[in-house]
Amino acid sequence: MLFNPKKAQFDHLDRRSREIMKKTIDFFETKGKKKLKEDDHERVWYDDFLQFVKKEGIFASLLTPTPYGGEGCRWDTFRNMDFNEILGFYSLAYWYAWQVSILGLGPIWMGKNEAVKEKTARLLEDGGIFAFGLSEKEHGADLYASDMALTPMGDGQYRADGGKYYIGNGNEAALVSTFAKNSETDEYAFFVVDPKHDCYECVQNVVNSQMYVSEYALHGYPLTDDDILTTGSEAWDSSLNTINVGKYNLGWASIGICTHAFYEAIDHAAGRYLFHHYVTDFPHIRQLFVDAYARLCAMRMFASRAADYMRSASADDRRYLLYNPMVKMKVTTQGEEVINLLWDVIAAKGFEKDTYFEMAARDIRALPKLEGTVHVNMALIVKFMANYFFNPGQFPEIGKMDAAVHDDFLFNQGPTKGLGKIQFHDYHIAYDSIDLPNVRVFKEQIDLLVELLATAAPDREQIKDIDFLLNMGELFTLVAYGQLLIEKAGIEGVADDLMDQIFDFMVRDFSRFALQLYSKTSSTDTQMAVCMRMIKKPVADPQRFNRIWEKEVYALKGAYRMND
Repeated sequence: MLFNPKKAQFDHLDRRSREIMKKTIDFFETKGKKKLKEDDHERVWYDDFLQFVKKEGIFASLLTPTPYGGEGCRWDTFRNMDFNEILGFYSLAYWYAWQVSILGLGPIWMGKNEAVKEKTARLLEDGGIFAFGLSEKEHGADLYASDMALTPMGDGQYRADGGKYYIGNGNEAALVSTFAKNSETDEYAFFVVDPKHDCYECVQNVVNSQMYVSEYALHGYPLTDDDILTTGSEAWDSSLNTINVGKYNLGWASIGICTHAFYEAIDHAAGRYLFHHYVTDFPHIRQLFVDAYARLCAMRMFASRAADYMRSASADDRRYLLYNPMVKMKVTTQGEEVINLLWDVIAAKGFEKDTYFEMAARDIRALPKLEGTVHVNMALIVKFMANYFFNPGQFPEIGKMDAAVHDDFLFNQGPTKGLGKIQFHDYHIAYDSIDLPNVRVFKEQIDLLVELLATAAPDREQIKDIDFLLNMGELFTLVAYGQLLIEKAGIEGVADDLMDQIFDFMVRDFSRFALQLYSKTSSTDTQMAVCMRMIKKPVADPQRFNRIWEKEVYALKGAYRMND
């Protein structure tokens, strides 16, 4: 169930894609953990990695749409999952250079400027990285308040003035896609700038890290129509649609980090002898490991299944707009939970400078906070709740979308409005397809949530209380999470033992969020009564637990160790 760089053959990919993944693993294993950690501690810019990417044409192959690239070039979410996981597995800093390049490329590939697209393809061939100039120091990601100004000078000439903040790759990007407002019309615009231009000032790296998260400023930067990507509503839509593409990768970075940390933790615990026992002999340690393993497997299954909905999406099927922010929000917060569980196992070892875990414990915190906070993404998710439960639509069944094709719709998503009208297939289809003890308990909890929404829905004041809605949203999110896990299990033939163990923690999490909703100051007596009925205990099965521990968790002892 877990990725192992030293055993992965990538037989599910074509020849060129397999080559990319294996060469990337070789790059990191040849570099070794000692040098990787040394560069991390000394905040060394990862030029060696970027030179490797350039030599092997990796970003060019993975990030160039088929119409603009050579053989093997396509934006293929299925294979990009593997690359995301590999980079996350070794270092979030290296993953970050890839991630912000994806964001920087979004407005270009979504725009209508063919000359810039052709230029971008050439820059990718030359090993270029890219940047996404959206957020600002005073306004964050509040696009309405953007102060970057694009001023018309006549005859198709413009000048750009203003600053951007928290912009990855802003020091070395080949092009920086920049969001602004027309100073005369207040119309939105996206354009590209060159960091090497005299009117571009790279002010600082705002973080103390290997990655370069820049503050930059434009001082009368000269532009023409040839530099403009989109204007008006199209610029607005391309900003949000780019984030729709990029936020998905955050979940895979979390999965990679947690997987590497898991291997290190099980090796440490299994080899440590305390109080006349190996650490892995203690029942509470086994519980922590099994819980971390079940959560990590679920993270990977959900993120993989969500890709099927991204790749099959169309103007008539926008279900991905629920599942995609869930990868960003739910998978990344589950990643934090996995690291917390493992850290309780290895304790002080997690601080040691020569461990991967030291990086993992620090970096896992970043992912829920990038590309919109958990709260922002939850507020988005809540918009889908009514139609999900009470107004399902009819859709053809979506299987595993593993074809080696370009994901064209991601760059033609259309207007970002109308989220409340999006329908989903009936969640009962998935839940009725599986019969396991903890799934049955979870279905009882779902029925009670539906009862709550039908008979004691949030009133006008509660709807204004974002914190109240966020707690409600956590319960809703668990339902959709479980649905896609069941679908994925059916596609891949995941064993009943693992699925029942996954729903063991799902039942506990549902009970925890129900208690939080019960405890809200504004919750009514009726709501509180239903919430109390939601609190349930998972079905204990010591034999199942022991099978998971022996065959799947403890069996990972010695399975992977990074080269020194």
